[in-house]
Amino acid sequence: MANLKEVRIRIASVQSTQQITKAMKMVSAAKLKRATNAIVQLRPYATKLKEILGNLSASLEGSSSPYIQKRVPNKVLIIVVSSNRGLAGAFNMNVIKAANNLIAEKYSEQYANGHVSIVAIGKKSQDFYEKRNYKVIGNNNEVYTALTFENVTKITDAIMAGFEKGEFDKVELVYNKFKNAAVQILTTEQLLPLPKNDEQEKVKASHIDFILEPSKESIVEQLIPKSIKIQLYKAVLDSHASEHGARMTSMDKATENAGDLLKALKLSYNQARQAAITTELTEIVSGAAALNG
Repeated sequence: MANLKEVRIRIASVQSTQQITKAMKMVSAAKLKRATNAIVQLRPYATKLKEILGNLSASLEGSSSPYIQKRVPNKVLIIVVSSNRGLAGAFNMNVIKAANNLIAEKYSEQYANGHVSIVAIGKKSQDFYEKRNYKVIGNNNEVYTALTFENVTKITDAIMAGFEKGEFDKVELVYNKFKNAAVQILTTEQLLPLPKNDEQEKVKASHIDFILEPSKESIVEQLIPKSIKIQLYKAVLDSHASEHGARMTSMDKATENAGDLLKALKLSYNQARQAAITTELTEIVSGAAALNG
């Protein structure tokens, strides 16, 4: 059995760790509230914009926009949205695994030919892919310092420009979609070319009558770039909220585990102290008996 000093040191260490995890949980809870408000406010706008674009483009025959032109996906870009910091459970590794599975299942041939590129948003995914010699484009770790639409749009503009120039034929987006503090949904979406509605949605959209000025074509040409930018911004906000939810849950569990460990250590400490007291009493009694003898 461990001696009393060792157990006391371990108890002090676990108590210190428990205070840190409890403080981190409270900080994450406060940040989660702000992040949740941001994504909840954006979602209705993003959903309606996507719906309007779908209704307009469903009956639009042949648009000149380069962002809806399908190509053979010889060159693929994967956008992986992670966080800059750890201590969030499996949050970062889950999104990295999802991106790796996507490459292995859909784009193994392109990867073998060196035609798979990565845009990492977040230090964790940036470091992961750079260490493994993937073709990583740019560094976007500072976007979380000031998470605004303008800052995310700079990333989107670069991706859209690359798509227009033919540097990528297809762009996929992998991120954690926020559901609640305990649940994050791994999501893979096609960002470019802009995916079209299925046939049922097209038929439904064709029956919707709008008065459009100056023209349907002009409006669609303006909505498509805006929709792409909103989609990436929404994904980053979703991931940001998911990160704080995952970290809060992880720190809550760590605090709970520290409490269980403290109970076990205190029990061990009391047992060791009781054993020491019993030993001392035995020695005293034995010594007294020897003197009397």
